Amino acid sequence: MREIPLLSGIEIRRAREADVPQVVMLLAQLALGKEVREGDPSDARYVEQFRLLEQTGGLLFVATWQSRVVGTAVLHVLHRLSLTATPIAILENVVVDLSARGRAVGEQLVAHCVSTAREAGCQRIELTSRTERDRAHRFWRKCGFLPTHQGFKMALK
Repeated sequence: MREIPLLSGIEIRRAREADVPQVVMLLAQLALGKEVREGDPSDARYVEQFRLLEQTGGLLFVATWQSRVVGTAVLHVLHRLSLTATPIAILENVVVDLSARGRAVGEQLVAHCVSTAREAGCQRIELTSRTERDRAHRFWRKCGFLPTHQGFKMALK
């Protein structure tokens, strides 16, 4: 097995509006098979949703390397009455560009999100992952996440 070199000089930072098209292109890489996941990266709805995310306390992070967005993640802090009124964090839309996978970008991005959640006083951090994503499940276990619950969802549109 060929050793893939780690990327040095990765910067993890809050996304800017100018990053949105690159983030959308990364999110498209989450599609499975013939599934179409994202539309035109220049669609104004993505910028509108980015602004709403920022206004409602959502944190969109990007991993950059040589001025290029190579990874992204969204972190939400949920304030709740349960669990002795401590917040929890929800991690979603974590994706690393195909060209940068296996080079510790995802681990750095997740570590940054975990640290941010701790700083926010979160009791835990949760995520969901599609059942058929075995490789992603191995990644999450490597990062310290455990499969503890079964998720359900209902399509509204």
